Amino acid sequence: MKHSHSQALAEGAHDGLPIMLGYLAVGFSLGIAARSAHMTAFQGFLASFLNNASAGEYAAFTMIASDATYAEVALITLIANARYLLMSCALSQKFSPDTKFFHRLLVGYDVTDEIFGVTIARPGILDPFYTYGVMLVALPGWSLGTMAGVMAGSVLPERILSALSVALYGMFLAIIVPPTRKNRVIAFLIPICFISSFLMARLPVVSGISAGTRTIILTVVIAGIAALFFPVKEDAFEETPEKEAGNDS
Repeated sequence: MKHSHSQALAEGAHDGLPIMLGYLAVGFSLGIAARSAHMTAFQGFLASFLNNASAGEYAAFTMIASDATYAEVALITLIANARYLLMSCALSQKFSPDTKFFHRLLVGYDVTDEIFGVTIARPGILDPFYTYGVMLVALPGWSLGTMAGVMAGSVLPERILSALSVALYGMFLAIIVPPTRKNRVIAFLIPICFISSFLMARLPVVSGISAGTRTIILTVVIAGIAALFFPVKEDAFEETPEKEAGNDS
C-alpha cells in the first residue's frame, strides 16, 4: 500500500510539472496586480498559497486596491470561486468510501481548474496521494510566481508595469473567448457584462457605489438572469455511449 501511495505521489508530481510552469506565468501577472494593491511580496505569496484561484485572487486584489471592505472582498471571492464547490463534489465521487475525512479536506483545499482536470481524468479510484503530488509541484509555482511579480513590481519602471499588467487581461481573454465559439449564450452575455459594468460606473445613481459592490451586484444579477432564462442542461457537456461509439468508428 505504501508503495502504491509513493507511486501515485510521483505520478502526480510528474503530471503537475506542466501546470506549475503555467502557474509561474499567471502568478507573476497576479503579482503585478497585488503590487498595485500595495501588497508586499510575502502578502502576495501568502494570498496565492491560501487562495489558489486566478479569478478569485484578481477580484480580491482589485477590490483591495479600491479600498473595499472585508465583507465585500470575502463575498466576491466566494462568488468567483463557487465553481470549485461543484468540482469538489465531483472529485468526492472518485474516492473510495473508506477514504478518511482529512484526505478529502486536503484535496479540497487546492481544487483548481487544471488540477481538477488531471485528477478527474485519472481512471479508477482516486488515490489522494496523486493529487498531493500535483499540488506539491503546482502550488509553489503559483505562490512563488505571485511573489516574483510583486518583487518585480517594486523595481520595474511604471511604464513596464503597465505593459505587464495587460498580460493578466490577456489570460482572462484566453479563458472567455474559446467558450464563446461553442456557446451563443456566453457570447451574448460577455458584451452585456462589459456594457453593464461601464454603465454602472458612469450612471449617477449607482456610480457612487463602491467598485467591489458593483462587481458583486453585476455578477449575481447577470448570472442569475442567465441561469433563469438559459439553464444549462445536465447532459450539455456529456456524450452518450452511442455518440462516443460513433466518434470512434
